[in-house]
Amino acid sequence: MTSPQTATGTFTQAQLGTITLIGWSGAHPDGGFDVAFLLVYSLGDGTDGPAAGEAAMRVALGRSGLPVGAGPVYAAETPGLPVKLLVQAGQAVLTLPHFTAQYPAPREWLAAAEQRGEVHTMFATRPWREGTPGRPVSEELLRSFAADAEVIMTSAHCVLPLRSLG
Repeated sequence: MTSPQTATGTFTQAQLGTITLIGWSGAHPDGGFDVAFLLVYSLGDGTDGPAAGEAAMRVALGRSGLPVGAGPVYAAETPGLPVKLLVQAGQAVLTLPHFTAQYPAPREWLAAAEQRGEVHTMFATRPWREGTPGRPVSEELLRSFAADAEVIMTSAHCVLPLRSLG
């Protein structure tokens, strides 16, 4: 058995597989406006399988300044962080050095993001095949993945300021 190429800290884009975004909004514990959340994950369909994809995601996040298993990184307070979120014409575009992904955001999500001026983002290292684009994802299915303690602990977390072209 061979170990994935990512064991040495290198990886290929193909190992990451399909990177997908899904968002939701909800009440903030301190009251006030709703919070916009964004979940970033791979489908686990990379060239070398889900385990290599998980390792590749860890390396990609680490190289982007997003530590896995730590508290949130506040991008507005972290100069030079190469993680950007641009929202324009109902689309949220997330850019990191190793991938770019797009999310067609619903009105409620956009309103929450605009009111707070930020988006709470969780970058899951664990692949999630059930979150396939084009298939409906129920609130229960999303909660079963995004609120799973193991998924939370093996993710990187970042609060991204909302940027737009206008």
